[in-house]
Amino acid sequence: MELKPSAHIDTFPREHLPPADQWPLLRSAGDGPGAAPLPYPDRLNCAAELLDGTIGRLGAHRAATVSGAGTVWSYGLLRAHANRIAHVLTDDLGVVPGNRVLLRGPTTPWLAACWLAVLRAGAVAVTVLAAQRPHELATICRLARVRHALCDARSADDLLAAGIPQLRTTLYGSGADDDLLRLAARKPAAHTALATSADDVALIAFTSGTTGRPKGCVHFHRDVLAIADTFSAHVLRPRADDVFAGSPPLGFTYGLGGLLVFPLRAGARTLLTDWGGPRKLLADIGRHRVSVLFTAPTAYRAMLGALDGHDVSSLRRCVSAGEHLPAALWHDWRRATGLDLINGIGATEMLHIFISAADERIRPGATGLPVPGYEARVVGPDGADVPDGRPGLLAVRGPTGCRYLADERQRAYVRDGWNLTGDTYVRDADGYFHYVARADDMIVSAGYNIAGPEVEEALLRHPDVLEAAVVGRPDAERGQVVVAHVVLREGVPRGPETVTALREFTKKEIVPYKCPREIVFLDALPRTPTGKLQRFRLRSGPAGPFTVSP
Repeated sequence: MELKPSAHIDTFPREHLPPADQWPLLRSAGDGPGAAPLPYPDRLNCAAELLDGTIGRLGAHRAATVSGAGTVWSYGLLRAHANRIAHVLTDDLGVVPGNRVLLRGPTTPWLAACWLAVLRAGAVAVTVLAAQRPHELATICRLARVRHALCDARSADDLLAAGIPQLRTTLYGSGADDDLLRLAARKPAAHTALATSADDVALIAFTSGTTGRPKGCVHFHRDVLAIADTFSAHVLRPRADDVFAGSPPLGFTYGLGGLLVFPLRAGARTLLTDWGGPRKLLADIGRHRVSVLFTAPTAYRAMLGALDGHDVSSLRRCVSAGEHLPAALWHDWRRATGLDLINGIGATEMLHIFISAADERIRPGATGLPVPGYEARVVGPDGADVPDGRPGLLAVRGPTGCRYLADERQRAYVRDGWNLTGDTYVRDADGYFHYVARADDMIVSAGYNIAGPEVEEALLRHPDVLEAAVVGRPDAERGQVVVAHVVLREGVPRGPETVTALREFTKKEIVPYKCPREIVFLDALPRTPTGKLQRFRLRSGPAGPFTVSP
């Protein structure tokens, strides 16, 4: 597609997009039945639309953000803070349109204000995790050629220790004379957002890099609004009186959409505080009357065991993404709360969720249907559709898509205009998509294809199992064998008797060849800060404190 004239002075982001013949086919969200038109103008600044546009529709005095301490900012105050920071960026720090600005810190309203300020100034937001280490930060800054950073003083040590050449870091919350917040307090509250092009780069989101060098996923200003005007508007369907909350940080696009973009687009309120475990999240739900919740299946499972004494009556929408949602967990949550979990699959490359279902369209165990504006298929290695009921690779396209920043891996992710997400799926006769496994999580043992998540679901149905993760281990005779890593309920013995009981149980749940040949008992499974399972660590790490190979 032909890009509109850019407002960027620093042209690095646009110059390092993939070649045009490697782009996915981008559909207008107005294409196809049930899809909403997205009539975005050629000049569009998504941060201005999320603030100025929402204020113009609903007013400046309504609550926008709530901090962990309970401090409430109105939409007008959030805009004023973002405007003042934008003035500091351009007037004091020398940021020009197109410059990349690293954002790092705990989930707070100030981090949100910094993100909005960067985009209002026409710069490109590169939001990273507060937990990322110096070498990871250095790699991201090198790949994106970052020269400016806004960093919460509590998260400064690793960034400063990274020794990134030519990086100018401005702290906020330090109390120093040159602190960002002190500089911003001297600036005017009014600021005119730069009239960026709708397809100017707004953000670069980096993948975790768990299988190698991280990939920078480039998204435009119109992409940010597109995820709100597709999944949020047509599946989540938020209301202006909603209160959003969740566990994913803003450095993950799941959190960016669910905790900032979606509530601001709807004129709702969002609780911006770090994940502190299931009990803290449950307490926050009751204290702040949270109505829309975004988290991962692991957190929902953990909250089930801590519901007693907590008031969750304010909840009306619960979204699950980040990893597979087992049908058993869906039913357990519904029995305990009366709420239907909205399952979904998204990707950093796609920015947010593109297959999901809500309300009467939910089928427990299925991910759902393509979000209005998106198409999805299940294809074989040759790119041709496979018959319904058979597993294949998930291919998707819509108003957002993969554009890696100067990365040869673009050719593998986008083929013939379709984004290949790396997930194995089955589509049923009714058009519902069912998750099988990550393509690299498929275990081939003695000629059988075994999906790790299916074995995990079987194990999780046993009352003594709290968590389970299944991977393949190389084996000279079988190619691979199925290895289950299990976290048991407190008091259950970690011995051969339990192994035998679990194997006999799974044989009654799934065909015997899929049952684990080895079981490893662990105190906890390795996870990302948002609770996403890190199976790669189980493949490469030590066996654990107790292993039995029947």
